[in-house]
Amino acid sequence: MSVLPWHLLPDNSSVDDEGRLSIAGCDLIELAGEFGTPLFVYDEDHVRARCREAVAAFPDGVAYATKAFLCKAMARLAYEEGMDLDVATGGELHVALAAGVPAESLVFHGNNKSLRELTAAVDVGVGVIVIDSIVEIDKLRTILEGRENMVRVMIRLNPGVEAHTHDFLQTGATDSKFGIGVEDGTARRAVDLIRAFPQLDLVGVHAHVGSQVFDVSSFAKAVEVIAGFVDEIEVPALSVGGGLGVPYVEGEWAPTIPEWGITIREEIEATGLDVDVHAEPGRAIVARSAVTLYTAGTIKEIPGVRTYVSVDGGMSDNPRPVLYGSGYEVFLVRSTTTDRDREIRLVGKHCESGDVIVWEGRVPSYLELGDILATPVTGAYGHTMGSNYNMVLRPPVVFAKDGDARLVVRRETYDDLLARDLV
Repeated sequence: MSVLPWHLLPDNSSVDDEGRLSIAGCDLIELAGEFGTPLFVYDEDHVRARCREAVAAFPDGVAYATKAFLCKAMARLAYEEGMDLDVATGGELHVALAAGVPAESLVFHGNNKSLRELTAAVDVGVGVIVIDSIVEIDKLRTILEGRENMVRVMIRLNPGVEAHTHDFLQTGATDSKFGIGVEDGTARRAVDLIRAFPQLDLVGVHAHVGSQVFDVSSFAKAVEVIAGFVDEIEVPALSVGGGLGVPYVEGEWAPTIPEWGITIREEIEATGLDVDVHAEPGRAIVARSAVTLYTAGTIKEIPGVRTYVSVDGGMSDNPRPVLYGSGYEVFLVRSTTTDRDREIRLVGKHCESGDVIVWEGRVPSYLELGDILATPVTGAYGHTMGSNYNMVLRPPVVFAKDGDARLVVRRETYDDLLARDLV
């Protein structure tokens, strides 16, 4: 028997007597009828609860990593719940500011910040710029020449720690485009250059080991590796970045945000460091808060091979299975808690054989054309990584709360696809 694991659904999920799923009091089949599919449905109170856990776990400072999921409503929500925001491009900066988030509550990341992006960050007065290379120090000096601005900066260290995750999600290994090396002396040189320039205020260091990390010892190892350097340069803050993993499929479990915070604090205490402890969770805040709804449009059974179920979305709203081979579950919304006794491969409508959403999925045997299917744990890296491949329209986003569904991002239109064409 294979029933959808309940712990993969948003906090405020419920089913009626027939197993039909609602989120935050909103019936998903009714939402599909009202807003169409594909459709991202977020449990707003679930997101708020994770934000509050993060603020409690890292009271010295915690920023929401906007790359996981960003729109004006999400930026505003995270800020309302006491989080700063981590932005990594001029576009993310623009959205956060448009949402009304104060510039001083923004942490500006990125391994290749352009002069234009850094100038914008300085002009609006972002709270902290995280320096990722010696080149960025030179860029900031150029921008600040003739000004009186003081700019608070951290340096992103490369701890040389290989986290237990997909190779593409590792960011703290020695062979990485991210961060400044400690062992080769580059980090020490960066500190000296920053402190020689009076308009740069070095307020801390940052170390990020990767994304979708289940083993919190990887974070602890990074702290252990850089502790001596942090103590040597005497900075007031240490950010462990983000990357805490979440379960996506049956049999997966991950540490909670509070457990992650405890592990980090215990390791820092063990090293004897006296620093403020910061973090930047993204996936752990939003991933499980959402499901994506699709309509089954084609069921193609190949005898002795497999059954393909094609839906009206695909790699344009969730590219992770194609990029990383990521696993997801699928379920029939009208029968959420019943046995999923039919093996399928859930695929999209794009002109690629690799356009797969769920490689090895299961649904009830009575699945029909037109049924609403859902994939859980799609609140992170779906909306933000989406595309218009095959000129497919990107889906809308709905926030559900107390029986009310609020449209926060509308569905694209065909006219939107032509908006940038000049001839």
